[in-house]
Amino acid sequence: MSTYKRRFGDRKDGRLVRSLPAFNKFMPYIMPTRNDGCNQYEESFEVSAVDRTLRRLRVDGYKGIGILHFLIAAYVRCVSMLPGVNRFVAGRRIYAADQIAVVMTVKRSLTLDASETTIKVYFEPTDTIFDVYRKMNEKIEEIKASDGNNNTEEVAEALCRLPRFLLRFAIAVLRMLDYFGWLPEALTDASPFHGSMIITDLGSLRIGPIYHHIYNFGTLPVFIAFGAKRHAYELDRHGNMVDRKYVDCKMVMDERTVDGHYYAQFLQAYRYLFQHPEILETPPTRVVDDIY
Repeated sequence: MSTYKRRFGDRKDGRLVRSLPAFNKFMPYIMPTRNDGCNQYEESFEVSAVDRTLRRLRVDGYKGIGILHFLIAAYVRCVSMLPGVNRFVAGRRIYAADQIAVVMTVKRSLTLDASETTIKVYFEPTDTIFDVYRKMNEKIEEIKASDGNNNTEEVAEALCRLPRFLLRFAIAVLRMLDYFGWLPEALTDASPFHGSMIITDLGSLRIGPIYHHIYNFGTLPVFIAFGAKRHAYELDRHGNMVDRKYVDCKMVMDERTVDGHYYAQFLQAYRYLFQHPEILETPPTRVVDDIY
């Protein structure tokens, strides 16, 4: 358990990373907005081993467990090894996030007129795929079973009742409060723009993944979009034709938080988990703390 005590300059949702080289601290002044510093990455991950593991887990009683749960669990596990991915830039300073918060949009049903909302689920670095499955399903079922609005929708509706000039002023005040880390915790908890990563399953809509922008407001440093599983017939090393399954992913990442080498290490670890999905069934033996 960390013995870190809050210091001046920390935020409610993260602590200031003070030991970064001067060049890294300088980058948010050169690229002040998140979209100034976004990098785009595309990869097709082979999911043959993942698909076999998920089928086994569904037989074992984990009804509906799928690639979404795996992608989030793999992300959480990578953060446990490479915590710098869970940093964010706010007020032109770089912070280490206190929690792993994953945001996604959910439609209450797959119809054209069904309403959609956002959910935010909090994870621990020690969480397994079973923890991810449980936490995600609890939150999704809570939203689908509810006829009313959640906190995010309530805040948005309250703001939209204001006249336009007052709404613009209110948003400007929120931006100022967020810049200095003074936003009330209740607002950051309700905000879909504050978190570690936002993910969207476009395979469920029967389209391919897109490069989705990351938002200048809030703290989200990573956006992941993925499509449906697809088959590819390829030659193995012996020259035999084999059927492999892939999932196409596109990621947009804030390069101001860590350098390219760090992101490359993260992506290599992410790819390794696709080849060895059974790793996510047990907690990590060690959790790495971010630098101070």
